[in-house]
Amino acid sequence: MASDDPELPSPPRLSYVVGRLDRALREQLDGRLAPFGMSLPQYTAMSVLRGNAGLSNAQLARRSYVTPQTMIEVTKALERAGYVHRRQSPTHGRVLETHLTARGITQLALCDAMVDQLEDEMLAEVPAEHRALLVEHVQSCVRALHGGLDARRPSTRQTGARLEAQGRPT
Repeated sequence: MASDDPELPSPPRLSYVVGRLDRALREQLDGRLAPFGMSLPQYTAMSVLRGNAGLSNAQLARRSYVTPQTMIEVTKALERAGYVHRRQSPTHGRVLETHLTARGITQLALCDAMVDQLEDEMLAEVPAEHRALLVEHVQSCVRALHGGLDARRPSTRQTGARLEAQGRPT
């Protein structure tokens, strides 16, 4: 709630804070993915494919928040690196489905370890027992604005030992 006194500073709006977080994360991810020879759009596409094998270029672009034209370049680079392979859809002759390769899964795991470290740094001041709840609330905000995220699918870090470490049942 904004103060009526113009001399008192008002707290930043949530949308502003989320925007700042988005920019800071993008900068950090760009810098930390570079040593892996990966760009943020490439990492995002591979992360999307982990749980959604066989997406078309258009589907992958939508879920990765890039244009279809950009995704064509992203998938070409991933294919050249041996991280994905594409094959013709059995139901739509002109559609190519994209799948992670074993090499891609290995590369994604290496990048995920770096992202885990970044997220640990980002959440250093958030008590461990509040982290899963924070993720749930942020996911609900994304869904409320029709930005995707399946309510039934937990984030990668909310599974197994991570939930247990946060004091939540697995």
